[in-house]
Amino acid sequence: MAAAPEPGEPGKGKPFKLLGILDVENIPCARDSILYGSLGSVVAGLGHFLLTSRIRRSCDVGVGGFILVTLGCWFHCRYNYAKLRIQERIAREGIKNKILYESTHLDPERKQTNGGSGGST
Repeated sequence: MAAAPEPGEPGKGKPFKLLGILDVENIPCARDSILYGSLGSVVAGLGHFLLTSRIRRSCDVGVGGFILVTLGCWFHCRYNYAKLRIQERIAREGIKNKILYESTHLDPERKQTNGGSGGST
């Protein structure tokens, strides 16, 4: 029998899904992109309304602002996320190779002798 989560403790309940398809909690960059897009929508729509006083066109500009800002933030964040993942993978492989080749003849940091491993008499 599972214990009930405490009132102040975040539970592992149903994840929040935007429009039923976009799991905002588990997809990297989704939350920030949606928040910045909504802020861009308000700024673009309100700014256009203050300049022109046209309600319908201001709503259209607001929707366009949402789409542009959301996609811009999404692609920027995903690009940086992909770069970070590649850097992490390269570092992980480097650490693995360092552990694998340490103290062997394949170790690139090991000093090479003049004639190889053979001695002279």
